[in-house]
Amino acid sequence: MAKVSIRSVKFARSVVRRFYMTPCRCISTASEPIVDAQDSKPKAKFNYRDALNLDSQLTEEEILIRDQFRAYCQDKLMPRILMANRNEEFDKNIIPEMGSLGVLGPTIKGYGCAGVSSVAYGLIAREVERVDSSYRSAMSVQSSLVMHPINEYGTDEQKEKYLPKLARGELIGCFGLTEPNHGSDPSSMETRAKYNKSRKTYTLNGTKSWITNSPIADVFIVWGKSEAHNNQIKGFILEKGMKGLTAPQIHGKFSLRASVTGQISMDEVEIPEENLLPHVTGLKKKLADMLTEITIGLQACIQVGRLKDAGKVTPEMISLIKRNSCGKALDISRQARDILGGNGISDEYHIIRHVMNLEAVNTYEGMLTCCNPDVS
Repeated sequence: MAKVSIRSVKFARSVVRRFYMTPCRCISTASEPIVDAQDSKPKAKFNYRDALNLDSQLTEEEILIRDQFRAYCQDKLMPRILMANRNEEFDKNIIPEMGSLGVLGPTIKGYGCAGVSSVAYGLIAREVERVDSSYRSAMSVQSSLVMHPINEYGTDEQKEKYLPKLARGELIGCFGLTEPNHGSDPSSMETRAKYNKSRKTYTLNGTKSWITNSPIADVFIVWGKSEAHNNQIKGFILEKGMKGLTAPQIHGKFSLRASVTGQISMDEVEIPEENLLPHVTGLKKKLADMLTEITIGLQACIQVGRLKDAGKVTPEMISLIKRNSCGKALDISRQARDILGGNGISDEYHIIRHVMNLEAVNTYEGMLTCCNPDVS
């Protein structure tokens, strides 16, 4: 099969259509209306492969990108995964292969990146996830946790230096947040960065653990508390070969076995001050989790509302979003109460009222534990 570049899809759609379009092996997921003999109005048929008819929201370009990358994943990655998972091995050639297809940092504009939509990136990630989470993890770390911070928070010099080679897969990156003693809790982070004013450098000490790609990485995005910034969490760019920097591999995993995972150990690692990511401070967790679930739930409700107005809704769709909305609302209200500590049970802070109401609402509307709809 001819190799297809996502960049070609973005910047030369007519060429891609003419030379690279191949038949997709997937079954169409579009919802097809059916007509009742006694009713001239078409009625939607529930399709479990695309429960909310999301294909109808995709652009022609996004569908083309998805189908072409699916072909690569099935033809090139699927034959590798069984033995890679069994033997706990990662083929480094996969990163430059993905780079040649334009799927590394694909939403970034410029620097050799494809500049496609965020939806297209989600579709790309979904296709590689079909094969295995290990390959998706390697790709998304490179794209979202290495290239994105450099593009979003870095200087122009940092972008020019790193992004083109990361996009081509000539450099491999990793993201260092999780630590051995505190997991991914930023508030308890032990990694420290000390500023050396006379030399205009930072010295980093600390250890990161369970870091995807670290044993094979050329570029390390590391987070630590900076003494020069009142112990605020800052991002730093480290490079393979720096004195005091090591990245031993972790063996014996029984999950994500086909990706390479390790530690990042920093013992007096000195980096130039220009390796600081200057435009970002701090990391958050609980509030981000809550906002994520609220946003995703609202998007699902909007989609079903639009489908209802268009006469394409099915009862199963409504059941799915009711069940999700009720369950997630209860979970979020409990988290909000926990954030407030003792004040969370006082009616003056309002949240406990919502918690108690949602306990009942979840019973008669959500029915998460006693009603599992059959969507087979």
